[in-house]
Amino acid sequence: MKTLRWCALLAAACCTGAVAQQRDFLTADEVDQIKIAQEPNARMALYAKFARERVDLVKSLIAKEKAGRSLMIHDALDDYARIIDALDDVADDAIQRKVDIKQGLGYASKLEKEALPLLQKIKDNPPKDMERFEFALRDAIETTNDSLDASHQDVEKRTQVVEAREAQEKKEIRDSMSGPEREAKKAEDQKSAADEDKKTKAPTLYREGEKKDGGGGQ
Repeated sequence: MKTLRWCALLAAACCTGAVAQQRDFLTADEVDQIKIAQEPNARMALYAKFARERVDLVKSLIAKEKAGRSLMIHDALDDYARIIDALDDVADDAIQRKVDIKQGLGYASKLEKEALPLLQKIKDNPPKDMERFEFALRDAIETTNDSLDASHQDVEKRTQVVEAREAQEKKEIRDSMSGPEREAKKAEDQKSAADEDKKTKAPTLYREGEKKDGGGGQ
């Protein structure tokens, strides 16, 4: 199974530039595994595993010079960074929903602490074909650092960061809308808020218009 997985990664990395733009950063088998893993900690564990496989692939390719490896390294680094982004998206969503992801953050932090020195070493000791994957390497390092910083934040602070980013994104969307579109979106948001309020309102045995008389009655 492990050999087949490595073959799938190598085959994906060998794609031409045009095809590479269309490929997913996960293999078909990995996508299936992610779909099955609905629980955030389990999904984060899978993403960490897939990211580690990309790092191991880069390490293997860097160790031996051979023709055509630069594209394979580039794609593996690009996949790695996108997997880390996906992992962080799962974490942010879970934090907003008040789900405990301490275990998942542990998987992510362990992977990233192992990956960062390797990526930094490649940058500090650039191989001859470095220019062909330099941007992907820099992006992978920055993504890893950002993810590590986020995982070290306490839950309250990270929640505030996530909510602030979401609010900013919503503002940018509203600003890009026309007047009628903004009004329609506002009405939709108000309806959603009203529906949510009805769901959370405490149930009552009184009919509409009846008032509680304090328990006595006349």
